Amino acid sequence: MTSGLPHSYFDALYAESADPWELASRWYERRKYAITMALLPRERYRHAFEPGCSIGVLTEQLSARCDHVTAVDVADAALAHADARLRASGSCDDITLLNRSFDTEWPATDFDLVVISEVGYYFDAATLQETLAREIPRLQPCATILSAHWRHPVSDYPLSGDAVTAIVAGTPGLHRIGGYRDDDVTIEVFDTGSAQSVAARTSVPGAKPR
Repeated sequence: MTSGLPHSYFDALYAESADPWELASRWYERRKYAITMALLPRERYRHAFEPGCSIGVLTEQLSARCDHVTAVDVADAALAHADARLRASGSCDDITLLNRSFDTEWPATDFDLVVISEVGYYFDAATLQETLAREIPRLQPCATILSAHWRHPVSDYPLSGDAVTAIVAGTPGLHRIGGYRDDDVTIEVFDTGSAQSVAARTSVPGAKPR
């Protein structure tokens, strides 16, 4: 990461614990992932991008809705745990794991889903804005962008979850479809094509297109 938390920050976390945020065991995380998956407006995606994949808990769930998932992280230990999890679940053939940072050039341009989950606040505002402004125009038409972030303050992080959400929402070319928010988390969903609702885009009778 160029302007944000150093890679060594995450290496130290994984040196202390295989699952520093208890992503695989906490009910809070399981509930958040269920909300995340339910908010995706399309039943199926061709190629998803998940930066900051950690140990692959959400990656595994995304693979059930996507033909392929490219997931990246900057911690080798996290990627090793993700690889073991995905091999055990039989999902590894449809998933590419890479050691890569979110703020570098994204590894493909055919993504029709980008899930920015609990990673945006590791960067400063300028880096996050520059990354999104550079990469969003390279995506497929009508791609889905989902942003999910913790709302409570963390002294180590350059940005708050709400600040990240505002930066993503302000990215040119994104149209808000919907979202979820409570005291703990904010999850927002955007489309690069239009703000049409799920009912309108799937031709449910009575739904009015925008």
